[in-house]
Amino acid sequence: MKTVLASRTIEIPDGVEFEVTARKVTIKGPRGTLTREFKHIDMDLRKVGKKFVRVDIWFANRKQLACVRTICSHIENMFVGVTQGFCYKMRFVYSHFPINVSLNGKTVEIRNFLGEKRVRKVELCDGVQYVRTADVKDQIELSGNDIAMVSLTAARIQQCTNTTNKDLRKFLDGIYVSEKGKIEIEE
Repeated sequence: MKTVLASRTIEIPDGVEFEVTARKVTIKGPRGTLTREFKHIDMDLRKVGKKFVRVDIWFANRKQLACVRTICSHIENMFVGVTQGFCYKMRFVYSHFPINVSLNGKTVEIRNFLGEKRVRKVELCDGVQYVRTADVKDQIELSGNDIAMVSLTAARIQQCTNTTNKDLRKFLDGIYVSEKGKIEIEE
């Protein structure tokens, strides 16, 4: 069964400029600019007045209806990104061999994982900053405006420390995401 019209509106926050041309969304805010294309979905995406964005899909089946909420969530995450930004905190977990993580240019290098000599290397995605937390031992922070790039970098770091051919209940060593969310604005 097809739904005649599925519609959803999002409010544009203060201090943010929103532009849409042919389903290519550009959002400018105090932290920078984010651009994303939604050309893979047949929908109507337009600015209503100065404060709202409306997403419409006509004659949609179930899978297309789910896309309305997904696109609204992507746009809201872009609003948060250009106003506050996103931060992922990752902790090192090891039982015997201490994991050594360092930044070399735009590459995160992981040494001494499970005592191995091999150096694991992960490229930082565009717009992602790496910080070694000063007050907490064995913790790094990844921050940036685009949630997709920050979370992708965190996932790559976590996946490069997967243990293979060992009992996962016993060998829990790795670098795991401990906390994620918006960057808190200090007043």
